[in-house]
Amino acid sequence: MSSVSRFTRLTLTVAVLAALAACGQKPNAQAGAAGAPPSEVSIVTIAPERIAVTSELPGRLEATRVAQVRARVAGIVLKRTFREGGDVKAGEVLFRIDPAPFKASYDSAQAALAKAEANLTQASLKAQRYKPLVEVNAVSKQEYDDAVSTQKQAEADVASAKAARETASLNLGYATVTSPISGRIGRALVTEGALVGQGDATPLATVQQLDPIYVNLTQSAADLMKLQQAMSSGQLKSVGQGKAKITLVTEDGRAYPTPGKLLFSDVTVDETTGSVSIRAEFPNPDRTLLPGMYVRTHLEQAINDAAIVVPQQAVIRDLNGSTVMVVGEGDKVAIRPVKTGAAQGNSWVITDGLKSGDRVIVEGLQKVKPGAPVKPVQWKGPVGTEAPAATPPKADAKQDAANKAN
Repeated sequence: MSSVSRFTRLTLTVAVLAALAACGQKPNAQAGAAGAPPSEVSIVTIAPERIAVTSELPGRLEATRVAQVRARVAGIVLKRTFREGGDVKAGEVLFRIDPAPFKASYDSAQAALAKAEANLTQASLKAQRYKPLVEVNAVSKQEYDDAVSTQKQAEADVASAKAARETASLNLGYATVTSPISGRIGRALVTEGALVGQGDATPLATVQQLDPIYVNLTQSAADLMKLQQAMSSGQLKSVGQGKAKITLVTEDGRAYPTPGKLLFSDVTVDETTGSVSIRAEFPNPDRTLLPGMYVRTHLEQAINDAAIVVPQQAVIRDLNGSTVMVVGEGDKVAIRPVKTGAAQGNSWVITDGLKSGDRVIVEGLQKVKPGAPVKPVQWKGPVGTEAPAATPPKADAKQDAANKAN
C-alpha cells in the first residue's frame, strides 16, 4: 500500500469523524438554548398618584425698586460721599453740590420776608389807630379805607416773601443730594468738579432695591389655555389662591434655596410672542440674584390626583414617537406606545398609553425583545453600578507545577 493511499484514507476518516461529532453536538446546543432561563428584568407597577403639575418657565430678574438719582439744581459737584457698588439707605447723602449761591438766595429771601413783616406791622398798627377815629369822624372814611388796604397789601407781601424763602430753602436743600430709597448703588455717573443740572436734571447714579427681587416670566398663551381647560373639565385641580409654589434655577444650573411667591399674571397676551407675562417675588438677603440675570423657574399651577408616572429611563424615544416595554400575560414582553407630558423630577408623566396595574420594564431593556418570556422583579431605585467581574479560581500547586513543566 502506497503512502499516498494511506494518507487519503486517513484524511477521509478524520473528516467523517468530525461530521459525526458536529451532528451529535447540534441537538445538544439547541436543547441547551431551549432550556435557558428567562431574563430577569426590573419593573414598576403603575399606580396613579397625586402630583403637582409644574411648568418650567424662563424669566429675567428685575429690581423691585429703581431710583435714578438726578441733580435738581444747577451747580458744581464738590464731593461724592458713597462707595460705588455698596449699599445705601434712604436719606443717605450721596453728592454735595456747591451750596454758596443757594445760601445767598436763601439769605436774600429771608431778608425780604423780614422787611415785608415789618411793613405789615406798620400797616396793621395804622389801621388799628384809624378804626376808633373814623367812628367819631376824626379821620375821613377814605383815609381809613386806605389804611386797611395797605394792611392787606402788606399781608400779601409777607405771604409772597415766605414762598420765596421756601423756594430758596428747597434749592439749598437740593444742593445736598440724598438717596430716595434703600438699596445697592451702582457707579457714579459724574465726578467732582462736574457742572450738573444746567438745563436738565443730570443723572448722577442709580440705586436699586434687590431684596426682595422680581422675576418676570413668560408662558405660552396656548399652554395656559390648555391648563385652564383641564381644570375646568375636572382633570386637574387648582392649587388654591396664594398657594402656588415657585422655585428658581440660576443660569449655571444651581437651585436657589428659598422658594418665591407668585404675584400676578398679566391680563393681556403679547401680540409679537403670543405669551403671557407672569411676575413672582423671591427673597434675596445675600444679594446673589442680580437684575438682568436669566433664570428658569418651576411653577406649580395645578394638582393632578391620578397621574401616571414612570422613570425616564423606561421610555424609549425614536422617530416614530415614545414607547415602553411592558410585561404582559404569561410574563411575556410587549411594546406599548405612549404619550409623555411634562417631566416630574427624574420621571415622565404619561398622558396616554398606560393604565393602573401595568408592569413597565425599567432595567434590562437591552436583554429582552417582544414576545420573549422574562422574570419580573420590582425595581428598587436608580440603576446600580455593574457588579465586578468574578476572579478566576487559582490553580492548585500541583497543577501549577505541571503547567510550568509543560
